[in-house]
Amino acid sequence: MDKVRILIIGLEEAEVNAIKQNLGFNYLLVTYDLVPQVKLIEGELYVESPSVPDKYLLVNKVIFHGIYQDDVDFITLLALWNGPCLPNALGMMDLRQRIPGLVRALSVSRFRGIKRGMVIGQQDYTATAETVAKWGIWHCGEDKAKFNGDWTSSETSVIEPFIDGEAVRIMIVGDKSWQIKLTGDTWLKSIHNEGSWEMEVDPELLADSRAIAAHFNLQTVGVDYMVGKDGGRYLLEVNHIPNVTVFPFVNEAFVKFAGDWAVR
Repeated sequence: MDKVRILIIGLEEAEVNAIKQNLGFNYLLVTYDLVPQVKLIEGELYVESPSVPDKYLLVNKVIFHGIYQDDVDFITLLALWNGPCLPNALGMMDLRQRIPGLVRALSVSRFRGIKRGMVIGQQDYTATAETVAKWGIWHCGEDKAKFNGDWTSSETSVIEPFIDGEAVRIMIVGDKSWQIKLTGDTWLKSIHNEGSWEMEVDPELLADSRAIAAHFNLQTVGVDYMVGKDGGRYLLEVNHIPNVTVFPFVNEAFVKFAGDWAVR
């Protein structure tokens, strides 16, 4: 029986071990905490051996979890490879960069009612109400500013009105889903803050998130919305890596899904 080598990036040792339990003797795992050296040669993917420098190993499948400073080219290479990848590499590539990813997602979502602005490079911008600017490549509550009045961008930024309300995330792992309340001591909300936890699912937000996931062919995704005090619902961003490590119920579902996916 031919060996199947699976490259796993960004998962904890306990998660890798749990996935390994689902695999037969014909499966080999190569694991990295960070983005490894890879090559795409005539349609075949190779990764540098963790133990033997400059030795490259043929890869059959990839499981990727993480957001890294230098991962755009890596994800693009995975998309060009077009092999079995969790999450889907082309979907990750389309959503990896915050602003282009948002634009693509807004073309799918029902909840795109925010009238946004944008500045390119370093520009002055004047707001007449509380406003939020977002820039950079991160999806982790980083690179955001709230202002009213004059503001100067340091780099290309998307501008949107500040919405007073509740921030939520729809988490999808295969056919399972949850709605998470995002919390924080300031206007910045995150799944990492104390008090963030599962809440009742809004069926319309879930349907919207599933439509986005299907459009980008993503098996796992996290979709952030703002629910205004006026009842309005607005898409904020789509996380191609939804962070499956924070909540035990999501983590358990992901490990099971990834293990089943690996042997398909």
